[in-house]
Amino acid sequence: MQSQDMLKNKMDAENYGKLRDLKNPKVLEFVSEYAALMEPDKIFVRTDSEEDRKYIRERTLALGEEKALAVNGHTVHFDGYRDQARDKKNTRYLMPKGAKISYYVNTVERESGIREIGEILRGIMCGKEMFVCFFCLGPADSPFSLYAVQITDSSYVAHSEDILYRAGYEQFRNNPGTDQFFRFVHSAGVLENGVSKNVDQRRVYIDLENELVYSANTQYAGNTVGLKKLALRLAIQKASREGWLAEHMFLMSISDLDGEKAYFSGAYPSMCGKTSTAMLPGETIVGDDIAYLRVRDGEVRGVNVERGIFGIIKDVNADDDPILYKALTSEGERIFSNVLVDPEGTPYWMGKPGEMPHKGENFYGQWFPGKADEQGQEIPPSHKNARYTIRLKDLENVDENLENPDGVKVSGLIYGGRDSDTWVPVEQALSWEQGICIKAASLESETTAATLGQEGVRVFNPMSNMDFLSVSLGKYVKMNLEFGGKPDQAPMIFSVNYFLRDKEGRFLNAIHDKRVWLKWVRLRSSGKADAILTPTGYIPLYEDLKKLFQQVLKKEFSRDDYRRQFSLRVKENLAKIERIRNIYVNLKDIPARFFQELDAQEQRLQDCLRQHGELVAPEEFLKK
Repeated sequence: MQSQDMLKNKMDAENYGKLRDLKNPKVLEFVSEYAALMEPDKIFVRTDSEEDRKYIRERTLALGEEKALAVNGHTVHFDGYRDQARDKKNTRYLMPKGAKISYYVNTVERESGIREIGEILRGIMCGKEMFVCFFCLGPADSPFSLYAVQITDSSYVAHSEDILYRAGYEQFRNNPGTDQFFRFVHSAGVLENGVSKNVDQRRVYIDLENELVYSANTQYAGNTVGLKKLALRLAIQKASREGWLAEHMFLMSISDLDGEKAYFSGAYPSMCGKTSTAMLPGETIVGDDIAYLRVRDGEVRGVNVERGIFGIIKDVNADDDPILYKALTSEGERIFSNVLVDPEGTPYWMGKPGEMPHKGENFYGQWFPGKADEQGQEIPPSHKNARYTIRLKDLENVDENLENPDGVKVSGLIYGGRDSDTWVPVEQALSWEQGICIKAASLESETTAATLGQEGVRVFNPMSNMDFLSVSLGKYVKMNLEFGGKPDQAPMIFSVNYFLRDKEGRFLNAIHDKRVWLKWVRLRSSGKADAILTPTGYIPLYEDLKKLFQQVLKKEFSRDDYRRQFSLRVKENLAKIERIRNIYVNLKDIPARFFQELDAQEQRLQDCLRQHGELVAPEEFLKK
């Protein structure tokens, strides 16, 4: 009763009525607890109404969290100079004393972590407005979907989530009393010049037991938009209990040569072509980042958790990304973050066509060429991690099944890495088990000199989900292996590699060749293309690729191109087996099947080495 009285003092009758109408004691308790802790001056409850959506957007402008740009509906948001990316160091799971998930997961002892974040949040919203927002992860009224409540004092966070996620207030009201929902508590903390001041006290603490995430002293969306990668961590834990998959995957359709569509999901680490694949010309997109996969009526079906894209804008241009570029330069609700804005209100980013302005405003303030920070480091005009936030429905290639509550049937899973010398451009796994163990759970990506300063370092990133795992890697691999046995027929698994190089370091693939590789994936999944059996998987026949290159890209594909790209690099594949084994052998709870698949692949490669040597042309595998 005291908590309700406190809420009534912080809220006008209309907003208190919105909360009361949900008839949900757990929601009321959640809002009351954190309102009492963080002490906002007032509280706004967002329903699904257009009026409430408009209020949030107007508050972003009034509070200066966003600024209007020249194009109608466009706004820009700036994060602080030291708050431009996910904070991996201070993102930690609250765990019982002595408990740990695995070596790659940051944890903090539960009781001390709760005390620490409680002290950080105490009174942190004094002088501010609290926004209480309700969302649905996945389509409305869907067996896939999960409910969520976000508490934040950032109108930018609330606005971003409105673009990225389905409204959920009515879902809560139609399910009175539900206690199954994710909870997120965020405060940007003390603001100085409109950005978080105390980033040294930035914390992102994840409470798996209560399905609750705390985030403080940060504005960057990867740390604050709770329903994105923070919710993915909670969903992976939930999926592990319930027997489905929460994956860092795109979801798209690919048409065969007759125009018949099928759907595929794919996991690629950063800088490996994930978004450009999901946005391929001539295909349609369901989602670019996170998918929930469940078995329904004997089929693997998937939904996009989101309804929008929070994407890296660097190098987006009219030639390589025509649909996206058109959407970003057209009228409509778009948020640009950490780009350069010229005096006329036009945003610029690295790789945008045209000349970069010689002055403007960016994430460091007023900018000009040669401007340096306090350490003397030159400040780029636009941050390399600058972003855009846009609704999928504003893209011409959005798929008609985006909001289908039953999801889409998934015909195949595609795993892609950045690999200069081992994987062929496209290959089908020998089986679900071999695909999960050898392609998905062994996924690697090479670093690039442009981003990390040291080129060619292989980063292990199983299923492209390493940063977000809330269960042990052994349990996660087991989840994936077991999932393939649940449908009547498991989807095919494929690997792709757009970054194969020759000995001189030249790329063997052109930037648009991925359209051909995915067409072959589509044909293979429906039994319309033959393949060559190799020790590592099934690869395309030359004649099929030659025809596809003509039909899809109107270009020649020579037999020499085919041999250089699809010859089996035996030595490199054996070295990869050794690297992966050395990682997994020191981990606990790895399924025995994983090592069996690793050993079997190694044996096939050793046999091939003895028979054919270190580099084997595809035609050799056709000989009797």
